[in-house]
Amino acid sequence: MADLVYPPVIMAAKLMFRVLDNRIRVEGTEHIPATGGAVIACNHVSYLDFIFCGLGAQPAKRLVRFMAKKEIFSNRVAGPLMRGMHHISVDRGAGLASYREAVERLKAGEVVGVFPEATISRSFTVKEIKSGAVRMAAEAGVPVVPMALWGTQRLWTKGRPKDLTKRHVPISILAGEPMHPKADEDAEVLSKDLRVRMSALVERVQAGYPEKPSTDDERWWLPAHLGGTAPTPEEATKLDREGR
Repeated sequence: MADLVYPPVIMAAKLMFRVLDNRIRVEGTEHIPATGGAVIACNHVSYLDFIFCGLGAQPAKRLVRFMAKKEIFSNRVAGPLMRGMHHISVDRGAGLASYREAVERLKAGEVVGVFPEATISRSFTVKEIKSGAVRMAAEAGVPVVPMALWGTQRLWTKGRPKDLTKRHVPISILAGEPMHPKADEDAEVLSKDLRVRMSALVERVQAGYPEKPSTDDERWWLPAHLGGTAPTPEEATKLDREGR
């Protein structure tokens, strides 16, 4: 498929981050296959994660097709861009069609990006994940590459005002060793393994992140177990259930 929209969007994003001096550190991209299909399974802490997850695949010269809810495709501004970049629309009420499309894209050699937690993690830890990532990889016969993002929540996350022009924010992107799911393996067991791998990567980028909150008011972007004021996983689950 022709990619007339995706490259200019990437260039514009890189220019914006350079102007804002968002120090983006990308590691582990040797784990992303240079050719052939692959699923990138990324943690989810920000509304901007698809941008940075996509940038994480740039050193491997791969364009990532993200699975995103159909409402984004209906947006007057975002919709044409999403379609132009050949992302995959997901109707959560009838997800089989988008799942099938993703599998076909993988079989055709595309890289498909998913956020297995389904929604943003308010606790900034990896939530329970859905099994779709490993199931589609197993069906298509492609690897799953776990990926971790950190720092993106400081720009725009759930329950906080967005600050898209905040300068000098470090962003860490780390890809891990791929999994190779098989069709005869238990998807739930594989998903638990994937969550463990994603959590380990998140802990690595958190430990190596070059900044700490400079004031108590900034501790909101740290998880509770690291001394931050983000909700605990249990509190975050309750907030999600309440729709807050």
